[in-house]
Order: sequence, then structure tokens, then C-alpha cells
Amino acid sequence: MILIDTYKDIYSSSFKSLNLEWIEAFFKIEQEDLNILTDPRGYVIDKGGEIFFAKHEEVIIGTSAMVLISPGVYELAKMAVTKKFQGKGVGRMLMEASLEFARNNHAKEVFLVTNDKLLPALELYKSSGFILDKNYDDNRYDRGNTKLKLKLN
Repeated sequence: MILIDTYKDIYSSSFKSLNLEWIEAFFKIEQEDLNILTDPRGYVIDKGGEIFFAKHEEVIIGTSAMVLISPGVYELAKMAVTKKFQGKGVGRMLMEASLEFARNNHAKEVFLVTNDKLLPALELYKSSGFILDKNYDDNRYDRGNTKLKLKLN
């Protein structure tokens, strides 16, 4: 059984290792990655966001972060599922927990920055209602070339 849990300091190393796993597989680590991965509490939690963790038999197998950017606007960031559990609905569970958090916190919009070569991730985002934001205005990542957003009621 897979359970979703919220941030606890003991999970911070899993947050970092899961994200390094996918970033290093496709890209290079960038400063913005290091900012959030080395201080998830300061970068996300203390600013009004949340980080979710998928656990299987007490092992962290996936994560996603909701970063408060401005009142009513969150960024879905650092979504990762370890290879062994990809394609088993873990990403969908993390997505649902993340969006529920945004709605419960009266978000009007959630956005994310990704790369168009991450096809399985794009499928998840689009099937969750995210649409392409043609006004790409984010320069935090060299690898970022696609911005998606989801309007919430």
C-alpha cells in the first residue's frame, strides 16, 4: 500500500535524493535546484508551502512540493518518483495531494516549469488539467522550456 504524508525533517534527505535521481538522469543540477533541495523547510514549508511524500512500506518512493509564490499562486515543483515505482500511479497520488493542498489554501492558480522532453510527466500534468502557458517567463532553470498552468476556482 502507498500512503501520502506531509513534510517532516527526517524526509529531507529523501526529498533531495529523489530529485537528484531524475535531474541527473536527464539534465545537470542548477543553483535553483540546490536552493530548494538543501533547505526544503526554509524554501517551501516556512514560506507557506508543503512537500508531499509517497511511502511504501516506510520507504519514501516519491515526492512533490507546493511552493507559495504569491497570494493565491503556487508552483508545483520537484515532483519525483523513484524508477521502480514509475507508471504505478504514484505521481497521480502526489498530484492529487498537491492540488488538494492548493485548493484548501484558496489558490487561484498553480503553475509548473518543466522540459518538453519529459513526456510521461507532461502526460500527467495535462491529464490533471494543466494547459500550456505560451507566455514563458521563467528563467530560473536552463533546462526549463515549458510552463504549464492550472486555474482553480
